[in-house]
Amino acid sequence: MSESPLNVLAVSGSLHERSVTLKVLSEIGEGLREVGCTVDILDLREEPLPLFDPDTAYEQPEYERARERVLKADVFLLGTPDYHGSPSGVLKNFLDHFWREFSGKLIATIVASHEKGLTVTDQLRTIARQCYAWTLPYGVSFNGRVDLKDGRIASEALEKRAEMLVHDIRVYGRLLAQQRAADLAGKNPGFLARLRK
Repeated sequence: MSESPLNVLAVSGSLHERSVTLKVLSEIGEGLREVGCTVDILDLREEPLPLFDPDTAYEQPEYERARERVLKADVFLLGTPDYHGSPSGVLKNFLDHFWREFSGKLIATIVASHEKGLTVTDQLRTIARQCYAWTLPYGVSFNGRVDLKDGRIASEALEKRAEMLVHDIRVYGRLLAQQRAADLAGKNPGFLARLRK
């Protein structure tokens, strides 16, 4: 019996009309599909969430539509521009809505930056850790003016980094998804025990 495909939710946290973040996210999504993953792209420009308000957020129709996709995901591929060393507000708003659903899942990051995006990657990894999620031990960053041409990955360095990311999402995403399912179905006292039904 064959395994079910790994479900990746790729979230674009850019509101720019010609977003290079979305372009790279989409191209990496193509690579993930080629290795057998299912990829759902959530473009927060096209499908916005209201500003997070803990008193009303969970009653909004936008939340429920997005939540179905979040629950289905085994892996989250988060893309954001580097805004003054931080992820975009729209991506942070997404993370505020769904922190419970990330527990035990893999998060990978892509940052559009002129400065390597290191602080953005660190902040996203900190958020993931606070949500009891796993992260890859690296992030992918790129400079749209240097690494892209006609909206496609053009530099060898970014191409190699993207290939590594596709490989690692598939391999480690699968391992973590299998262990998460076992932990949720079992009786061991791991950190996922609190999510058992």
